[in-house]
Amino acid sequence: MVVVSASPATEVAEQAEAAAPPVSRRSLSPSRAGDFQQCPLLYRFRTVDKLPEPPSAAAVRGTLVHSALEHLFDLPAAERTPEAAQALLPGRWEQLQVDEPDVATLFDGSEAERTWLESAAALVRTWFTLEDPTRLEPAERELKVETELDSGLLLRGIIDRVDVAPNGMVRVVDYKTGRSPGEGFEGKALFQMRFYALAVWRLKGVVPALLQLVYLGDGVVLRLQPTEADLLATERKLEALSAAIEKARETGDWRPRTSKLCGWCAHQALCPAFGGTPPPLPVALTARPAGEPEAPAIG
Repeated sequence: MVVVSASPATEVAEQAEAAAPPVSRRSLSPSRAGDFQQCPLLYRFRTVDKLPEPPSAAAVRGTLVHSALEHLFDLPAAERTPEAAQALLPGRWEQLQVDEPDVATLFDGSEAERTWLESAAALVRTWFTLEDPTRLEPAERELKVETELDSGLLLRGIIDRVDVAPNGMVRVVDYKTGRSPGEGFEGKALFQMRFYALAVWRLKGVVPALLQLVYLGDGVVLRLQPTEADLLATERKLEALSAAIEKARETGDWRPRTSKLCGWCAHQALCPAFGGTPPPLPVALTARPAGEPEAPAIG
């Protein structure tokens, strides 16, 4: 099933971070839920300790590509060409360095930066082989969503793009600048999409007809047609995750969970699994962190 869009909104303003809820409020975003499932100690480092992490070229490239695809829809439909999209990259890169000065330290030479920008352009070109922006008018781009479940748990996130067909059917689209997961490993990505679908359903009373993950690293598109039963199961899972996070907060038990992803962790030197020692927990740990702003989607 293909749903044709009808107005603007893409990665749904992951640059526009959500306002922090009250300190005592429970909240989850797809990123933080994913962190806890991957490794409770990683969740603690990012959400409780708020430890800084150096920018990576791959992550910043993801942010740049998302920004270019978002702003492409500012152009009239007929002008949304591969050349126009690639032409947006230098200007979006300049703006990103203004918004996030730390990223300017990524490159120590113009040749490295030029090669990196070309790799971003290649991802943009791949997108044009998967979707035709001249036939799309997104209903939302960079859509910030916030909705509260009956339990009081606040769901927060930013959706890359929401398309609405003339008959009212909704498609939720997310861009990933990496490669698609192998067969049997789609669960984490589809969990994120079900999270977004649940938020849309609770906000608008409509179950999205289609969830679409667009992988620019290898030109693969994953699609899922969610049901109410899927989303109710997702809601139960999020409630269980929230309860587990609260238990860890109360007991101070943020144990590490090792995996092949440990090699990418910026906090490995502080991890007991690798001989490190975490910093002391904040004194006021009984107060929950002030919100969990969704990081820009970097896929």
